[in-house]
Amino acid sequence: MTVILNTWIFEKDVKHGTTQLELVDRVKKLGADGIEVRREYFKDLELELAQVGERAKELDLIVNYSVPDVLFTEDGKINEKLKGYFEEGKILGISKIKFNTGSFNKFTGVLEDELSKLPLNEIEMNVENDQTILSGTVKPIKDFLNKAYEVGYTNIGYVYDLGNWAFTRGNAIASADALHDATNYIHLKNTINDSGELSTSDDLDKGIYDWRDILKHLPHKVSFALEYPMDTEEQIEQQIQLLKAEIGD
Repeated sequence: MTVILNTWIFEKDVKHGTTQLELVDRVKKLGADGIEVRREYFKDLELELAQVGERAKELDLIVNYSVPDVLFTEDGKINEKLKGYFEEGKILGISKIKFNTGSFNKFTGVLEDELSKLPLNEIEMNVENDQTILSGTVKPIKDFLNKAYEVGYTNIGYVYDLGNWAFTRGNAIASADALHDATNYIHLKNTINDSGELSTSDDLDKGIYDWRDILKHLPHKVSFALEYPMDTEEQIEQQIQLLKAEIGD
């Protein structure tokens, strides 16, 4: 299996000035196969993109790129920033790039033409269920993916984010079943519900989800990312081993 560490794991350190470049070595020491960098965590984007990419290559780490932006804007147009994000991804040497669908329901253009402008033969593009009704429910995700597949872009995939289903009140198992065939990347985190107040757990085994049961509804020959803040290296290592014990090597 392939285990990726999303840099949200190190949120506390990032807030105190740790750069994602520094996190590359830590991810390697923790025994992960790759790092998922978050665009919003870069302090000097132009400088750090190249540094992270070079260091990850030296350490033979996979690099994935989490971009907090949409494919389709509120006026129903393809996001003109996408090309720039892919260029950033090339500098990083990424395998996957992740967006949210956004307002695909308002899109009236020619999807094949718009997608042909992106280097989708070089970088795998995925959409994720976020914490909004617009981009975090099954129907808009399937609508976009089905249309993309119809026009020949079968290499576009889906990131199943377990914890986010709580925020959109989606059924995590039904959603896994509905999006199973498009899923090629899985973000794991659990969610705590404290009298209606939702928060992200720091342990897969603490929260409202039986993540082991949910994984029975998802493909296993994909990459898995841990994506929730943790305080210590020991805890991160324990959570990696917890996942590996369930999925196997």
